[in-house]
Amino acid sequence: MKKNVLITGGTGFIGKKLTKLLLDSDYSVSILTRNSKLNTEGISYYVWDVASQKIDEAAVLNADFIIHLAGENIAAKRWTDKRKQEIVESRTQSAQLIGSVLKKHNKKVEAFVSASGIGYYGAINGQGICTENTLPANDFIGSVCQEWEKSADLISNLGIRTVKIRTGLVLGKEDGILNKLNPLFKRGLGSALGSGKQYMPWIHVYDLCMIYLEAIKNNKMVGAYNATINDSTTNSKFSKTLSNAFGFKMWLPKVPAFLIRLGMGEMACIVLTGRRVSSDKVKSLGFRFKFKNLTAAIKDCLK
Repeated sequence: MKKNVLITGGTGFIGKKLTKLLLDSDYSVSILTRNSKLNTEGISYYVWDVASQKIDEAAVLNADFIIHLAGENIAAKRWTDKRKQEIVESRTQSAQLIGSVLKKHNKKVEAFVSASGIGYYGAINGQGICTENTLPANDFIGSVCQEWEKSADLISNLGIRTVKIRTGLVLGKEDGILNKLNPLFKRGLGSALGSGKQYMPWIHVYDLCMIYLEAIKNNKMVGAYNATINDSTTNSKFSKTLSNAFGFKMWLPKVPAFLIRLGMGEMACIVLTGRRVSSDKVKSLGFRFKFKNLTAAIKDCLK
């Protein structure tokens, strides 16, 4: 009998790619959604409502593994106090809801794998390379990731192997950061942001999904793992590479930081800051990235 993987956030950009990979890898998939959907071959849908703490418990009880991707898009709207609360609670309350079902029924899944972000290390510029042992930052981005991971640790406390995937900027064909940048760059209107010196640790969505697959298959994976390519890509390098992929040379001046802050408010730190992040820990397990070259990764996403 196929083992079942329950995914929260399964209808999102990464969730859809991961679902396909799991099905191709001979797993069955369950997805928690806010609206009921008809089951399809290999995929079962269950309804939950995190705000009211309601969930179809069968989704959890039938699962062999759980992958927790759910959470409000951190860059979708300006950071009002209300929006900040939504960003945090969408991650923590959803994990707590799953944890309550596991605890109630003394259910032991084989692994709980939670998304996190390299924002754990803060919206900070710097030359140092962050490892999983680097201390977290106290800014908003850092606190979101800390609370996110603390909610996963509650499930670890139930005696369940728990893995936290600290993800960089995700490159993909239908969504992710390229979906926001492509409309300008394909017209030759792309440019670097702020100083352009801020690092942009990135990962192709294929490799990210493969790391999640590794996390459920490899019993040695426990705790936090960075999921990013450490190739010293800066915003200027990324912008030039994307421009070249569309057949242009980048000619526009950098967008001044004050204009970005004017348009994005506090959220501007997402694009104006960045640090180098090591992926040596996941590679030490034998994991090998398919897309290690930024040019090749971008070209694959533009096919």
